[in-house]
Amino acid sequence: MAEPITTTAAPVASSAAADRTVDCGLRPSLCVARDVGGLLRDSGLRPTRQRIALGRLLYAKGDRHVTAEILHEEAMRARVPVSLATVYNTLHQFTEVGLLRELAVDGSKTWFDTNVTEHHHFLVEDDNRLMDIPGAHVSVDRLPEIPDGMEIARVDVVVRLRRKRVS
Repeated sequence: MAEPITTTAAPVASSAAADRTVDCGLRPSLCVARDVGGLLRDSGLRPTRQRIALGRLLYAKGDRHVTAEILHEEAMRARVPVSLATVYNTLHQFTEVGLLRELAVDGSKTWFDTNVTEHHHFLVEDDNRLMDIPGAHVSVDRLPEIPDGMEIARVDVVVRLRRKRVS
């Protein structure tokens, strides 16, 4: 059996997004709202009109959790002409360069988190809503032995909540 490993959360993204945090003194999700095009360029993505528009929608409200369907609906309300497929592609591209964290909470639903710092999540089942748990508030140990040639990329903890049932 592997030795116990203690971790508090996922590592902080080591992408241009994290570097940009130093430049503006804020977390990427707060910084990007001011300069989406610059953040995309720094991350190696071409700042297309659609990426910039979706980035502004994503980050304008601060840290949050969205699905592709939620962002697509917001884009339609804001009169940003994008297909749902483009929204999915953009969210995955942002994730690949460290601008978002992808969370597969249920087999049928994937959330994207604008907060890429170390943290975990509460899932409020009654509301189908995610809430952040600071990374320092969760400790994970006794992880299974890691197969040869592999390394832990991240440990995500999702604590499921529901309202107490009245008897």
